[in-house]
Amino acid sequence: MKNVFYDNLYVFIFLFTSFQLTTAEEKLNPFKTDIPPIIDGNLNDQVWKGALNVSDFKTFAPDFGKNGTEKTIAYAAYDSENLYFAFLCFDKEPGKIKSSVSSRDNIRPDDWVCINLDSFNDQQSLYAFYVNPLGIQMDSRFASGREDISADFVWYSAGQKLSDGYSVEISIPLKSIRYSERNPVTMSIYFERYISRFSEHDSYPELDPAKGFAFLTQMASLVYYDLKHYTLFELLPAFTYSQKYNLSSGKLEKNENQGEISLTTKYGITSDLILDGTYNPDFSQIEADAGQVDVNLRYQLYFPEKRTFFLEGNEIYNIAATRSSEIDPLLSLVHTRTIINPLTGIKLSGKVSSNNTIAFMFAMDRLPSDKTALSGDYSYVPILRYKHSLSDDSYIGGVFTDREIKNSYNRVIGIDGMLRLTDASTLEWNAFYSSSKSNLLQEIQGGQALGLVYNYDSRNLYYSFTGKEISENFNAETGYLTRTGIFALTGLVRPKIYPNSSFIQKIDLETFSAQTQDKPSNMWESYNYVSAQAFFLGTWNFRLKYSYATEIYNRERFNTGGFQVSFGSQFTNRVSVYLSYKKSNSIYYSSTPYQGKSNRISAIMVYNLSENLESYSTFTFSDFYRDSDSQLIYEYPIFRERLTYQLNKYLFFRGILEYNKYKRQLITDFLISFTYIPGTVIHLGYGSLYQKTEWDEFQNRYVDSNNFLETQRGFFFKMSYLWRN
Repeated sequence: MKNVFYDNLYVFIFLFTSFQLTTAEEKLNPFKTDIPPIIDGNLNDQVWKGALNVSDFKTFAPDFGKNGTEKTIAYAAYDSENLYFAFLCFDKEPGKIKSSVSSRDNIRPDDWVCINLDSFNDQQSLYAFYVNPLGIQMDSRFASGREDISADFVWYSAGQKLSDGYSVEISIPLKSIRYSERNPVTMSIYFERYISRFSEHDSYPELDPAKGFAFLTQMASLVYYDLKHYTLFELLPAFTYSQKYNLSSGKLEKNENQGEISLTTKYGITSDLILDGTYNPDFSQIEADAGQVDVNLRYQLYFPEKRTFFLEGNEIYNIAATRSSEIDPLLSLVHTRTIINPLTGIKLSGKVSSNNTIAFMFAMDRLPSDKTALSGDYSYVPILRYKHSLSDDSYIGGVFTDREIKNSYNRVIGIDGMLRLTDASTLEWNAFYSSSKSNLLQEIQGGQALGLVYNYDSRNLYYSFTGKEISENFNAETGYLTRTGIFALTGLVRPKIYPNSSFIQKIDLETFSAQTQDKPSNMWESYNYVSAQAFFLGTWNFRLKYSYATEIYNRERFNTGGFQVSFGSQFTNRVSVYLSYKKSNSIYYSSTPYQGKSNRISAIMVYNLSENLESYSTFTFSDFYRDSDSQLIYEYPIFRERLTYQLNKYLFFRGILEYNKYKRQLITDFLISFTYIPGTVIHLGYGSLYQKTEWDEFQNRYVDSNNFLETQRGFFFKMSYLWRN
């Protein structure tokens, strides 16, 4: 199989590298102004009277090619240092517009507009700048079919509600994005509007239903003349102070009281190649990860990256043919949360020519004190990524990751790529080789991973077929890998039906089958399901799923099939709900595993008490009953409430209360946060952990109790300031 894979790979490379990059056919010429608009949401500036404007918006969800329910006009202008955009969004029912004064990146459920900007016009990635009717921002990077909303950029926006809709103004400094050194500079764009009460997405230019959601290949070109090209330089000093208390013999005692100063720099070698460096960085998170069910797991839980230094340019590390199906064990080859406590780090990312992108990262990671005697004080983590863009959004790339510790290492090298075969179909592949050594006496262990994915997506039909092989000795310590020693083939088919009905907008029917060989046992397992999902009444959706499945664990085959039902709706512009229930056969993972059954419940309710006050409530539940005697083995409910008051677009107050009944613990977390722009921030936080325990003086140990005792307490203060030349 390995030889066949490489033979086919060489053929594809030969065929596709002969093509030149293509650009979108439609060209737009934004208006160049000498007088910049005042970004206040009011479109009375002189610049908008002469600016380029477009208004022929068409829907692409829930269906393609319809006229937008409400009229939208988008504008584009610029000067030598900034790009300017504006939207005038009409609405016949302005009282039903959903908007909130919320924290940054929290406006997805609202009505909003978006500038989707491919700043290199190379169809490889885009910036997305979202703004709700009150001017609140969200931003992201999109590449290789994935959107990363953790990215944050410095830009400016404002919005105003009107008697017949709302208006928005946007200013994007050229210092905040990467773009070509040429003159003129050609970018590409699609303008987007979302109307929440209809779950309706409108765009200009219109997306072709035959091409589905291939956004990057359907954008309109923007031509800019005489843009300024910067030698960017930024300094980001930060100060963090923390206190921590732990319980000792029934009393809280301070075990940490320290302040830290850190410095991060950014230097623009060119306007499209950036060097970042940091020393003693503060990688603290201002909000704890939400609790997850962490009992009876076959593999570790996945937590997303939230730390600022690792977020910029993170989309470049997206690898083709990973996360390729519901059972794909290789989610990522670069998961930076495996870098725990760095002393220093450096990154280089951007374009070295019009078709070639590179990214390099190096970090010195402090090791825990209990490992330093054998492994030294640090692990060293270099990561290198290269991408060469081909025609349309196709590319071929290479990656190298490494974790070096005294007397041990793990190295991975490989290639990946994506080829657009037709307007609606793509082929993705990857091939990796790992080399690992855990100590001086152990021999080097080598392993490989191969992946191949074919996708087809259009208005009426989506289907995908994948092949995956991961050897038993393959290891990727810098990534997120849940299982090795498998060979898997999968297929998914999803017809999309659009009834001629005002009640039901869309029905998705789906069937999926995966056949996996577990190499250690040489046994096969199967995962198969059918599902139907209906989208109706604008914001309502309902899904029913039934699965027949088996799983190999510890050389035994177990049943894991069952059914799942889920429902979600935005009932009003203030209340939305999501519910999911799953009942299935399950495995109790241990050295002596056994068959059982489990129930899983997930519930979310978001209630906007006002435009400034939001309640976000969640409930998670899981249990397990042993089949042999119907005994309840565990019951694991988690309740979480997050209450946020956003005083204005810069300042919010947040309180979190989380109760974990299984662990008999209660977490409280309070935060005051001020963010002027990303980088210029002040955070003040206080949190506690309470457990149902008490100190027994006679037994000189902790014993169970019906009352909560505060066992941990923490306080932190953080401030940073972004200086940009």
